[in-house]
Amino acid sequence: MEELREYCNGAWDQNEVEGLYRRFRSLDRAHKGYISGEEFLAIPELSINPIASRLVRMYESVNFKEFVKLLSAFSSRASRDEKLEMMFHVYDVDGDGSVSPDDMRGMLRHLAGSLP
Repeated sequence: MEELREYCNGAWDQNEVEGLYRRFRSLDRAHKGYISGEEFLAIPELSINPIASRLVRMYESVNFKEFVKLLSAFSSRASRDEKLEMMFHVYDVDGDGSVSPDDMRGMLRHLAGSLP
């Protein structure tokens, strides 16, 4: 438990980690030890998000440790830098370490629908 708390920089306390574990187990319907893209989209708050497909591509097949780390950026205890890092990774569509005009166009397509 302490290892998980350290891994996510203390973003979650023990009760929250236990709650996340219950949520993870309920999403992992086949009890494979990881969440597939389809299972990931079963999270109601995520399924209505316009960038859900981008998040699924980034984090498809996450195990519990990765699930806790992924969600830690959304914790009120996450630092500003941790939140910005998460946002950067979402917008760096091609994963080259920078957010290019092409990355921004791709994200705008996700957010607003098809653009010319």
